[in-house]
Amino acid sequence: MEKKVKKVDIIFETALDTSPLDVLDKTLQRSADDIILELIDSGLKGRGGAGFPTGLKWKFTKNEDSDTKYVICNADEGEPGTFKDREILDRVPEKVFTGMTICGYVIGAREGYIYLRGEYNFLLKTLNAKLDIFNKALKDRNIDFQIFVKSGSGAYVCGEESALFESMQGFRGEPRNKPPYPTVAGYNFKPTVINNVETLVYVAMICRIGAEKFKALGTTDSRGSKVFSVSGDTPIPGIYELELGMPLSRFVDEFGDGDAKAVQVGGASGHCVPRKLFADTIIGFEGIPTGGSMMLFNSSRSMYNVLKDYLEFFTEESCGQCTPCRVGCQQLLKGIEAVKRGERPPAYLDEMKKLTGTMRIAAKCGLGQSVGNPFNTIIDNFREEIIY
Repeated sequence: MEKKVKKVDIIFETALDTSPLDVLDKTLQRSADDIILELIDSGLKGRGGAGFPTGLKWKFTKNEDSDTKYVICNADEGEPGTFKDREILDRVPEKVFTGMTICGYVIGAREGYIYLRGEYNFLLKTLNAKLDIFNKALKDRNIDFQIFVKSGSGAYVCGEESALFESMQGFRGEPRNKPPYPTVAGYNFKPTVINNVETLVYVAMICRIGAEKFKALGTTDSRGSKVFSVSGDTPIPGIYELELGMPLSRFVDEFGDGDAKAVQVGGASGHCVPRKLFADTIIGFEGIPTGGSMMLFNSSRSMYNVLKDYLEFFTEESCGQCTPCRVGCQQLLKGIEAVKRGERPPAYLDEMKKLTGTMRIAAKCGLGQSVGNPFNTIIDNFREEIIY
C-alpha cells in the first residue's frame, strides 16, 4: 500500500525554541562563505518555480565587485492557482525579513525590497508595521541593512525578475535581454539577489536547523519540503507544506475527490497531467517542478474551457514587447476556438503545437516560452474535448 503524503511543518512552525531575530543573531556570527556553503550543501533551490540553486546565486552576487548591491524578495505572486506567498507574508513575515537580512549580510547589501503584488495591498498596513519593528531591531543591533516594501500594479509579467526591476525603477514592466543576469545587473543595474518569498524563509530555517535536517527531506534532486496551494476539485483546498519528490498519484489520493482526471501542476503556465500518468509523474525537479500551484480537475470539467481560460489569460497579460508572445498567444486562442466551431480541421491542433515550439525558442521571457506547457499537455491528453 502506498504511503500517505508526508506533511511537514517548517515554514509555519510557531513553537520555535528561538525567534527569527535569535536565528539572525546566531547566523551573523558566521562568515558569509560559511553560510553560502551550508546553503549549497542543503540543496535548496528557488521555490518560485525556476529552481536555481540558492547558494550559487548568492555566491555569484557576493563575488561581484560593486559598492551597491540589493536584495529583492519577489512577492509578485501572479500565477493563477498560487496563493502560498500571501499566506507566508500574512502569518510569518519576520521569517522572510530574516532571510533577506542574512542575504544582505552575505552579499554585502545595505538595502532590501519586498516587491508586493498590487492585489496584495491589503497586507501593506500590517506588513509595514511589522517591518518597522524589525528595521528598528536591526538598527539596535548596529546591522547596516534596512527593508522596504514596493507595491506593484498587478501585471503578471512583473513576476519575471527583470520586468520586476523595470517596474521598481518606475518604467513599464517589460523583460530585459539576458545576459546580463541579475547577479551582475539587477535593480538599478547593480548586482542583485532576487528570491521568492518561500525561498527566503527556507534560508532562515536552514540557518536554524542546519543543512542535514533540511536535506533529510525530499530526494537527491529535490531536497527539502515545499508549500503547495491546493485548489480546484478537492474537498480540502488550502495551503500545505509537503515533502518534495512524491508521485502525483499519492498527492491525488490525499487531496482528490475520487474522480480526478487531471492535475495542473505549476499554475496556468505549468503542465496538465492526465490520470494515466499520475503514478509516473514526480512532483519535484527530477519530474515536474512547480512554483506551488496544484489545481485538480474532475470529470465534470471541460478541458477545452480550461485551456481557453488559460489562453485568454496569457493573451491579456502578455506585455506585447515581443512578436512571438504577443501574436502567438492570440493565434493559439483563435485556433482552438476555430477547431471547436469546426472551421478548422483537427489536424490544425498539430500546426499550433509547432507554433508553441517557436514561441518557446523565440519569446523573450518565460510567459511566451511557457504557454506551450498547458497547451501541448492538454492537446495531447484531452484532444477529444477540444475537437467535440
